Amino acid sequence: MQIRLRDLERRPVGTAEIDPVARPPRVEVRAPDGSVREVFLDWEQALDDAGRLRACVACRCPELYRRRTPIWFTPFALVLAAAGLVAAVTGHSSDPLVLAALVTLVVIDVAVLAFVPTRLVCYRCATSYSGMPIARQHRRWDAATSARMAATARGAGTDADGASAGARG
Repeated sequence: MQIRLRDLERRPVGTAEIDPVARPPRVEVRAPDGSVREVFLDWEQALDDAGRLRACVACRCPELYRRRTPIWFTPFALVLAAAGLVAAVTGHSSDPLVLAALVTLVVIDVAVLAFVPTRLVCYRCATSYSGMPIARQHRRWDAATSARMAATARGAGTDADGASAGARG
């Protein structure tokens, strides 16, 4: 699995490829500036019996949500499809070739969206996880849960168990 680690202030710490079966207590992550640093991970109660993530290994937060990772092609295709639709509706293009290209573009965009990978993201620190099976208990982002986690973080600066946390390294 790939982890994009962030600290409790949600600043990027780095990226690492990790084998969740091995549960390494510390990993080397490559920071955005290219430097390598060592980070300690807390695997205690982070995985369920099926080996799926149920808590953040960076801050021990039990609240994770699903997010589809956008692909660079999607916004480009949507702009082109909108431009083609406007041209077709306003009568500037009734050429079958242009309409076929528009339909092809929409089909490609839908296919890309169907195969977009899903990530798990921590509500507290925004660390994201990809390349692993996701348990059904994790839902999409929820405003109420996000507000509750933000209030908890502002309150005591501690995790759900009352211990200070974060990507320690």
